[in-house]
Amino acid sequence: MKRKVCFQYPVRFYIALFFVVVIVIMAMFPHIFTAENPITQDMTSLLEAPSSMHWFGTDEMGRDVFARVVYGTRVDLMIGIFAMLVPALVGTALGLLSGYYGGKIDMVIMRILDMFMAFPTMVMVIAIVAIFGSGMKNLFLAIWLVGWREYAKLVRSEVLTIRNSEYILAAEAMGYSDSRILLRHIFPNVINSVLFYAISDMMMCILLGASLSFLGLGVPTPIPEWGSMISEGRAYLMTSWWITAFPGVMLACTGIAINIVGEELSQKLQITD
Repeated sequence: MKRKVCFQYPVRFYIALFFVVVIVIMAMFPHIFTAENPITQDMTSLLEAPSSMHWFGTDEMGRDVFARVVYGTRVDLMIGIFAMLVPALVGTALGLLSGYYGGKIDMVIMRILDMFMAFPTMVMVIAIVAIFGSGMKNLFLAIWLVGWREYAKLVRSEVLTIRNSEYILAAEAMGYSDSRILLRHIFPNVINSVLFYAISDMMMCILLGASLSFLGLGVPTPIPEWGSMISEGRAYLMTSWWITAFPGVMLACTGIAINIVGEELSQKLQITD
């Protein structure tokens, strides 16, 4: 297989990529963007509108909304990355085994997959968090238990298409071990699909974490997180719109930027024989 990569992208890709880079830097070094403490309360500055002193205004506790949005970037990106990483690894491994070996292994994995696919993702995540309690650890656990399904389906279908390819049959005829065939001959041909799906899945994990925090089942207060900030600002939406608006805009822009980057990369990467 010869991999040909096209580096000519539209302007929107570079704008989205720049935004993603800024978001990553903001998550890694929030102190560069603000000197305010995101959880420090100031009862003399309750519900202040955006100004030169508080760019995004203050919330009902007098906390600086801009600082909370900046530090919330770290929390949400951490949710997106780590909530995506474990299911990607587990689902990819199960998909490789299921597609390559078939038979009873494939049947067992597929029956487990069917059992998990019987319920919508959001319903299962809410149920798991409700059983084990809210918090970051249980949020990750819930997403990990559910998120591997799509990776397993994707990788299994990819493996089935190349399972009987000539180079796979030749490797088996030469006596290569199953682990070598899986890791050196099959896995490189499915990794691109996994990576592109992982990019979109990372954003879905961020949205899922924000949704749970919005419902009070995710990141506990006063830790700054975009979903919980949107939820806290609902009661003041008509009079202090900035509490909800700015974290909501950041969440939407981050999702759009990540999706654009992933979409353009997947379209421009061409694999030819």
